[in-house]
Formats: sequence, C-alpha cells, structure tokens
Amino acid sequence: MKIAVVSPNSAHLKDIGRYLQTEDGSRAVALHEGGMTKVRVVADQQRPDLIILDSMCRDLEELPVLEYVSAQHPQTVVVMLCANHNPEFLINAMRAGVREVLQSPATKGALVAAVERIERRLGLGAKPRQPGQIIAFIPCKGGSGATFLATNVGYQLAVESKKVVLIDLNLQFGDAALFVHDHKPATNLGDVAHNIHRLDASFLAGSLVNVAPNYGLLAAPEDPGQAMEVKPEHVDVLLTVAADNYDFVIVDVGRVLDAVTIKALDRANYVFPVMQLTLPFIRDANRLISAFRTLGYSKDKIRLVVNRFEKGSEIKLDDVERSLGVPTFKTLPNSYEAVASAVNHGRPIASFARNNPVAKGLQELAHTLVRPSPEGSGVLGKLLRFG
Repeated sequence: MKIAVVSPNSAHLKDIGRYLQTEDGSRAVALHEGGMTKVRVVADQQRPDLIILDSMCRDLEELPVLEYVSAQHPQTVVVMLCANHNPEFLINAMRAGVREVLQSPATKGALVAAVERIERRLGLGAKPRQPGQIIAFIPCKGGSGATFLATNVGYQLAVESKKVVLIDLNLQFGDAALFVHDHKPATNLGDVAHNIHRLDASFLAGSLVNVAPNYGLLAAPEDPGQAMEVKPEHVDVLLTVAADNYDFVIVDVGRVLDAVTIKALDRANYVFPVMQLTLPFIRDANRLISAFRTLGYSKDKIRLVVNRFEKGSEIKLDDVERSLGVPTFKTLPNSYEAVASAVNHGRPIASFARNNPVAKGLQELAHTLVRPSPEGSGVLGKLLRFG
C-alpha cells in the first residue's frame, strides 16, 4: 500500500511514519512537510492509495483541493488528522471526499486501525484476521445480574477455546473483577485511557486480570476522578485493538446511556439487555428498548435475556415479549445459592458447579455465540428495524 503523509509539523511526520512502519514492508510511506496545497502535488505526482493530511481544519477555502483530489483521483483515499473539531469544517470535508477524520496529533492505535480498515476496504496489504465479536451486556435495572452473566459467559467462551477479553465499562461502580477473581487489579481502564497513545496488543494484555489462560479482564477505574477521564474516543480505540486481537470482546456497561456507553453499544455486534420478570424490570426494559429504537439498532442486534426465570411466574414471558416488541433470546433459571456462592468466592460458576442449571444455561448461551444460528444473519435480517 502506498501512503503519503502531509503535515506542516515535522515531529508529527516522524511519529506517523514510525507508527505506520511494517516489518514485512507491505506499506510504502512517503513523508511530505507542508499543508493543503501540497496535497494536490502529491496526488498528481505520486498517485498514492492513501493520503493522510495533518491539518488545523479551520479554513473552508482549502477544501476545493480535497474536491479536486476526490474528482481527479477517485482511487485515492484521504484521511484527515484535525487539531480542531470544527463541525462545519468537518461536515464540508466529508462532502469533499474525506473518508475519515481523526484527532491530531494522532495516537498509534487510532491511526493504525484507520489504515487497516482502508487496506481491507481496498483489498490491499496482508489479509487480517477476522475481527472479534463485540458483545455488550447492559442491565435493564439494577440487580438484574448483567455483570454475573457477562463475566461467566466470558469464562464459558474461554472454555470453548476462544480468546476472550472483558472490559468493565461501568465507570462509576464497576466491580466485574470481583465476580471471577479474588485479587485487586493492578491496572484498570482509567490507566489504559491515560496511556491510550501507547495502546497496542501487548500493552492491553499487560493491563488485564488473568481469569483463565485465554480469558482476561480489564477492570473499571477505582477512582471517580479517573473514571471521568475515560472518553468515547478512548473506548473506540480500545475496542478496535481488542477486536483485532481477541475472538470475543465482552463489554459490561452500566445503566447510564452517556456518550461513553453509547460508543460501546454502537460498536457492539450484539447487545444483551438483562431483565427479570417483575413490573419494575419490565418498565425499565421498555425504556431501554425505546432508547435502542431511537439509536437505530436493528432487531437482530438486540438479544433480550431474562434472568432468574421461573416457569410458574405470575407474569408470562409472552406478555413481556408483546409489551417490549422483541423476542426473548435466552432465559436463565433461578439458582440463588449457587450463584451467590460463585460471587462470594470470586469464581465462575462453571468452575465448581458445572452441572448447575445456570452453568448449563450459560454454556448454551456461549454456544450460540460461537456457532450462531443462520436466522437473521442474512441480508433480510440486517434490513429489519424496530417497527
């Protein structure tokens, strides 16, 4: 892949060139010190596959250059690194043909992820591994058992010989590590966000609590102030690096639908709202499903889980499904003593009670993720939206 980098900042140029180097030499990276006018010269003379333009992103009068490149060299992709996120400029830049916009100075993780996406789109470079599935668990109401399910499904997927990472994105009150581990994590999500410019596969692996040989957990921040430093762009980079290196990325989110949570839900292949069959849960589930409808999530993306299900419940499953407008993807039985024992000892339930009905239900849920049903996976399923 031929990449041309244009920047008025020589230090930025050196960093970008270093970030994009590959051991196999599959990328030819040319560095050019200059601004928007240099882009036209580079496009005409070198005809690269990708132009990375580092800019302040302020002057609308510079955009005709991008329109020229888009019209005269449609095979060339333009990515901009913007020091300022001026909404008017960014919208017009995208209209002029810019494919992606990243923050300047660019972090290695964000830049490499963007370049790899473009390589895949153009069919260039080495064939990458299939990105891992991103699975988000979200409680419809406090006490639903979403964290227990998320951590234990991660363990079951690891038992299936899959490489799994769980990210605790309940920033204020996350305690997922306690469900499957009995030691205080040395590193957490706040530390990773603070060092996002260093994030790669090895840095991520070194930040995890090792639950099992192929199952790691990134704990939530301990300090509320540290939690506030985690931004949507950090989550975006983190999920990209995780999906590129793990078969399954499980995200345990809190109940607050803020920008950080929505970024994770947007990136998820599937979202698992977790509820129980009581009226308060049904009311809050209705609100949550309505929010997903507003966000434009497809029916196939939402996988409703009913936890602590009992067949003789006063509220019937069919009534709940009609009320919410979505089918139940999975029910898990009530087994309070075994679940409480697992949580109290910080161990996955399947590690000591494999034949427990809850453990078996979690195993079945993991199987559906490893070997998904073809139903809803085709073009028709992807076109379906909430009514």
